[in-house]
Amino acid sequence: MKNYFLTLLMSVFIVNSLHAQEDVEEVVVTSSLTSSALADIEDPLHVVEGDDIDSSATQSLGETLDDLLGVSSQDYGAAVGRPVIRGMTGTRVKILNNGFVVQDVSGMGGDHTNEIDFNDIKQVEIVRGPSSLLYAKGTVGGIINIVDDLIAKKDFNEQEINLGLETQSVSEGDSQSFSYKNNIAGFNVSLAFKDSSFGNYDIPDGAVIHMEEEHHEDEDHDEDHEEEHHEDEETSFLANSDAAKTAQRIGISKTGDWGYFGVGFRDQESVFGLPYHVEPPGAHGDEHGDEHGDEDDHDEHGEERIFSSTNSEAFDIQGAYMVKGEVLKKIMFNFRDTDYIHTEQHMEMEEDHDEHEDEEEHDEHGGHGGPTSFLNDATEFSTVFDFGNDVVSRKLMMSSINSEMAVVGAEAHMAPVTSEMFMLGYYTGTNFDVYDVKFGFRFDKINRQGGIIHHEEEHHEEDDHGEEEEHEEEIDYYDLDFNEYSYSFSLGREFSDNLGASINFASVARAPGGMELFMNGPHLARGRFEVGDPDLDVENSNNIDVTFDYRNGDYYGSLAVFRNDVNKFLYLQDVEEHHDEDDHDEEGHDEDEHEDEHDDHGGLQRAEYMQKDAKFNGYEFQFGRKIDLANGYLDLSFGRDAVNGKFSDGTKVSRVVPARNIYSVKYANNDAYELKVTLKDVAKQDDIGEDETVTSGFRMLDLKAMKTFDFAAGSELSVSVFANNILDEVARNHTSFVKNEVPLPGRNVGVRLKLNF
Repeated sequence: MKNYFLTLLMSVFIVNSLHAQEDVEEVVVTSSLTSSALADIEDPLHVVEGDDIDSSATQSLGETLDDLLGVSSQDYGAAVGRPVIRGMTGTRVKILNNGFVVQDVSGMGGDHTNEIDFNDIKQVEIVRGPSSLLYAKGTVGGIINIVDDLIAKKDFNEQEINLGLETQSVSEGDSQSFSYKNNIAGFNVSLAFKDSSFGNYDIPDGAVIHMEEEHHEDEDHDEDHEEEHHEDEETSFLANSDAAKTAQRIGISKTGDWGYFGVGFRDQESVFGLPYHVEPPGAHGDEHGDEHGDEDDHDEHGEERIFSSTNSEAFDIQGAYMVKGEVLKKIMFNFRDTDYIHTEQHMEMEEDHDEHEDEEEHDEHGGHGGPTSFLNDATEFSTVFDFGNDVVSRKLMMSSINSEMAVVGAEAHMAPVTSEMFMLGYYTGTNFDVYDVKFGFRFDKINRQGGIIHHEEEHHEEDDHGEEEEHEEEIDYYDLDFNEYSYSFSLGREFSDNLGASINFASVARAPGGMELFMNGPHLARGRFEVGDPDLDVENSNNIDVTFDYRNGDYYGSLAVFRNDVNKFLYLQDVEEHHDEDDHDEEGHDEDEHEDEHDDHGGLQRAEYMQKDAKFNGYEFQFGRKIDLANGYLDLSFGRDAVNGKFSDGTKVSRVVPARNIYSVKYANNDAYELKVTLKDVAKQDDIGEDETVTSGFRMLDLKAMKTFDFAAGSELSVSVFANNILDEVARNHTSFVKNEVPLPGRNVGVRLKLNF
């Protein structure tokens, strides 16, 4: 809490020091990167309009943005698709909502979803690379900001009501949505609600689950057994790939010549299956195999339901005050309190028992030891001081974030982590004739307090009652401080009416997170026993990108070339454990006992968080032509992106996005009808890191058509028909930790209806 009060006191001091008597003209801005403080420091920026989101299929965040150059998805089934920007993902890509960092636990595992809501949003803003420093620390990859009208910054002009319906064939799912905006007695009121439910999704014909069998290199492996296994695993759908979500929010604000002030509350709940999850030690007969038998026990209890549930509540206070001063023009302040919980659970699906009987019998047989919950309680406060004028933009920002993260339950692999973060940043920009110059500096002070849980490796024998002794745990506690210094510089120039260019440089520091520091236990979603290191150092990214933009009549194009040198790059690496055989033999253990005792942590692969210098380089290229027609226009475009990651020792970085070609044809009619066809040609990825397998390329053909019907009294109905993966292509995402076990969905046809009045 000390950082919170420090930020507040410094804000008050600056206001009192600079407050004067002259009136200034009101400036009302929207909560977006393009019109607020972030616009003064970042390049390149891409904006996806809310209407485009509304006319597309409900998907994860990563899948929604996957057609953008430089942006892809790291999926874990339909509900989980974390965005990847220029080869970076996880905590290196910050997800924002109205400028706030979304405080979920998506960075703690590939099976954790981003807690975002796409219902009735204004736009999604994407910054590729680490150029933007204002709202989020450690933005090595970039930022994604979802903008909505929860707290309106200017008055609603009229009442707006939206009703939405959607259905999808691939999962036999549907969604319903509602939103309301109006100015009531001088107050702006915003409401939004969406409920979605999607079943297990269909996979393409010929897709095989558990593809690791195909990479088995043991010469003694029985080919007949392998073929039989494949036949058994071939199915029309992916088990535990379902997803359901309910999101609701309410906001109220007041605006005037003095600025604006508002409060908002949002609540989101979701339940989604985990299509891949290894069995923990002791599950389903590992310890009771002689009594029940693995296969017989599983058959007795029926199908297994493996799923996660989330609940997130966030309370916001936002405002801006137009200061009557010659130097200080405006003060913007933001406060958010977030309570988040993510729970992973296992349940046997039985026909003859109710849910409680299922749970009791499952626990009776050892099962999975109960659920595991990931909790994060966070409080964020920030203040932005605007000192700009007509010639120079200048902003000073202070923020503090306090968070408490914990993992409790059967898979508790990390002691609670408390983080206190304080930030001070300065940003400026101006124009010199044909040149556009921008500069930003940011200092982050971070304190993390946590501990490493040491699990006793010795296996205890059962007592006379058949009960197993509990393992004792020891915790080593740490109090760690990190100082981060980051800065960015941008120089742009318009060479002519047709050609412009910019060069952007950023040096961004990222302190290791709680998992990277203190993790020591099983991460079943990855099939690993992961081990952190409290001695890890701050990661530094030195990024440079050069961007060219071209437009001449109907023709347009762009080229961005980037290089990102990451010093002390943090990554998770599989390792082999070596045991002292001499010491083991002296104790009188035979070879079988040695294997049983260690067994790589219950059969899980040991993986450790390490650091090594790495380099990422790549490009994004697009060329197109927009042809005006008598009744509309035709837009033809071709794009290609590619990224390469290599460590300083010459080895490749794992799970790097393969090169892609994206072809797009869009026709828009003046009578409000649109048709768009997109072909995404993803190359084979054979430039792989250690312990990786080659991923085949694929072609993904999508179609979307939209028509708007106008009715009396200003109401309108928008009908969107979409068809994704029309070719029913067998596709696997190379960036996914579970690419072999979780293929991408098959052909999906659906429709979305949106009634506005």
